[in-house]
Amino acid sequence: MSIELGKFNQLEVVKEVDFGVYLDGGEEGEILLPTRYVPEDCKIGDFLNVFLYLDMDERLIATTLTPLVQVGQFACLEVSWVNQYGAFLNWGLMKDLFVPFREQKMKMQVGRKYVVHAHVDEESYRIVASAKVERYLSKEKPEYAPGAEVNILIWQKTDLGFKAIIDNKYSGLLYENEIFSSIETGMEMKAFVKQVREDGKVDLILQKPGFEKVDDFAKTLLDYIKEQGGRIHLNDKSPAEDIYDTFGVSKKTFKKGVGDLYKKRLITLHEDGIALVES
Repeated sequence: MSIELGKFNQLEVVKEVDFGVYLDGGEEGEILLPTRYVPEDCKIGDFLNVFLYLDMDERLIATTLTPLVQVGQFACLEVSWVNQYGAFLNWGLMKDLFVPFREQKMKMQVGRKYVVHAHVDEESYRIVASAKVERYLSKEKPEYAPGAEVNILIWQKTDLGFKAIIDNKYSGLLYENEIFSSIETGMEMKAFVKQVREDGKVDLILQKPGFEKVDDFAKTLLDYIKEQGGRIHLNDKSPAEDIYDTFGVSKKTFKKGVGDLYKKRLITLHEDGIALVES
């Protein structure tokens, strides 16, 4: 049996001691799970789901805590301290996660957060992190269909908008002119695939495609005005953020929907909002 460092493993309890229990680590020998992490009714022969990492003395150790990142994953983590070798990130475990200077894009500062990738360093067999995340993203062309829902981690601001890491694997882009809520680096959220380009780059949007169809939105808007008692305080002069917060659509879609209802003589337009036509 082989164990996976920096990931969760199902291991059997083989020995009880005063300071915890030992787990069967196969070729790696017995691995300690300290008392504070041992489940109450734990006994020899039980299988436990434990995360494996190296302690201060570089020995394999187990925990039932879930870290903020596992090997092979990306996350946005805060710097706890820095020394002459690199930076140390808080990832929710007793021993902080090391980022050598060579794996930093800029010198990391205590208290600031950075998007990193966690992996096992082949030379030292230690779990380390790198801020040079580009090299750990897949080079394959994603197989997403337009409209597919994905999980994203906001990675960095660019002139065009925000780069995001999709499903812990691919790079994607949210365009500035299609973002109607405040987002920042490190946020995790749902998004939708707008298109996968020929070069494999993925364009993302935050609202479900199809919801932007004007006919659909005109009906949504009409129903909403009815629910609000026949009048709302939004119109085509309202800020795009207020429109997005209320309906989850762009101002352009909102204005088209308003125009559609106005042409059908279902609404009247006012300085302070929109009202249903009196029947």
